[in-house]
Amino acid sequence: MTVQLDVDGRLGRFIQSLARRPRFQSTAGRVMPAVDRFVNRISRGRFVVSHFLVPTLVLTTTGAKSGLPRETPLATLVDGDSWYVVGSNFGGDKHPAWSGNLLKHPDATVSFGGRTVPVRARLLDAEEKASVWPRLLKVWPTYDAYVERSGRDLRVFRLEPR
Repeated sequence: MTVQLDVDGRLGRFIQSLARRPRFQSTAGRVMPAVDRFVNRISRGRFVVSHFLVPTLVLTTTGAKSGLPRETPLATLVDGDSWYVVGSNFGGDKHPAWSGNLLKHPDATVSFGGRTVPVRARLLDAEEKASVWPRLLKVWPTYDAYVERSGRDLRVFRLEPR
């Protein structure tokens, strides 16, 4: 059974207000991925702390430069047997490394709900992104604030089972 907080509830709104602050970006961007990776590892892929607020998967990519596996916990929009992920980087001014990894090596794996699935990533074009963006904002309304703060066009990928 998965417990998830309501992002529109009082606690969800409080955490979103924190997530809009630049200090959150620098702190959460370092701390939460490490905590989620650790908890995911010891729970054998069944759990990540961030999943209490938003649906969260752990994406394993191949490093664009190193060629080594890289694990990244990410908020996700589940769509049937596929997932959407946003390269928000907590509103940082650069695209996250995992998104560059997917551009170079689109084959990856997703750990979600206790199972691991091989996936192929596809960067959405502008029309596809505009179509799915309202659904992504329902998962994490703070994405709009991240766009404003970063000044970037956030990359959105669809991860489909191979």
